[in-house]
Amino acid sequence: MEELISRHNPWWSDREDITVSRWRSLRVRWIPKWIERISLKPFSLNFVVGPRQIGKTTGIKLLINDLVKNVEKESVFYFNCDFLPDISSLKKVLDSYISFKKSMGIDNSFIFLDEVTSVPEWWRIIKGYIDLGIFKNDVLTITGSSSLRLKGEVELFPGRRGGGKDIFVYPLTFREYLEVHGLKVELEEDVEKTMRRLLKDYERIKELFRRYLKTGGFPLAINQDPTAEEQFIAGMESDILKAKYNLQLTKEVIGSIMRKAPSPCSFSTIGRDIGVSYKTVQEYINMLRNIFILDIAMFKKDRVKWRKEKKFFFLDPFIAHTLSLWSGEKYLESALYEWIVQSHLSRRFGEVFYFRNSFEIDCIADDLKVEVKIGKPHRRYPKNVFVIDSENIHLFLASIV
Repeated sequence: MEELISRHNPWWSDREDITVSRWRSLRVRWIPKWIERISLKPFSLNFVVGPRQIGKTTGIKLLINDLVKNVEKESVFYFNCDFLPDISSLKKVLDSYISFKKSMGIDNSFIFLDEVTSVPEWWRIIKGYIDLGIFKNDVLTITGSSSLRLKGEVELFPGRRGGGKDIFVYPLTFREYLEVHGLKVELEEDVEKTMRRLLKDYERIKELFRRYLKTGGFPLAINQDPTAEEQFIAGMESDILKAKYNLQLTKEVIGSIMRKAPSPCSFSTIGRDIGVSYKTVQEYINMLRNIFILDIAMFKKDRVKWRKEKKFFFLDPFIAHTLSLWSGEKYLESALYEWIVQSHLSRRFGEVFYFRNSFEIDCIADDLKVEVKIGKPHRRYPKNVFVIDSENIHLFLASIV
């Protein structure tokens, strides 16, 4: 166990971590902004949650790389819990470090437990040790993907978080994608004003948008790693199986959504399409929302109509592309454009809706109304509706989040 712990913490021996070394070798690399939101003031219990392959581990290692320049290197402890088979192994790892830091005379430590949700009932040890005051002078940062949301494990720590934060890690938005490619966009309060200012870089932004349609905001895809899709699917399948859902049924639900998009549909419609009950579809949709695959835009007129058909959208173009390969179902280009706009508006405003009567408004968020068209619109829309097409979608996305 001591050797494994030592390998996880190479900075104790003044060696550079291999994840940081790999990051330095990437053609397109960036320091994720979300690491700045992690509380480093004792006592704090932070949760960092996001999909697989999104760069959570890299972000944590970059934070550690900076942290050890300012504190005792032995006070920074990292462990990848994918190595641990059970809760007793997690206890041994923590006890080993607690004994080590005591022998070194370390009062304040920074403990990073990566993918802790790999360990069944991991929270029992953490919660118990917090209650015993073992971590009262420490900062704990816990990362995980699905089960922190699926099982509500974050909610198991009421009154035990100190100054801790919940950090949700998402794929890069298109504006962030532009920034890591060297084009920084300063947002104006008025979206149209920002779009007009970006016209000077129109062709460059359009070319980067073409790439974004394939890579989305995932680091491996952005760096053209040939295993990006394979690794994403492997991680997703692992999360689905751990949550005790059926892979084939998940594939059929995703395939049905892709066939019907961008039209709104109901749980019942999808259920009839694949031969299961609406309740089963609802359960699978909720699971896919919790593992950061897709989300829902509800119908809204004066208020939200919960019984109306819904629009389901994938959170990133790389996710849509990869799941199309996985499910064997193609999607319309118009659906992809709408999904990207919906996911961006959802990121900025927290939720997104749609409206339909004699005409349709694909995306409504706060006071922003957006209709997404691949070709030129065939009808006139109210003045307060943005009509987005293939000629200006890249400017719009760069201007909103």
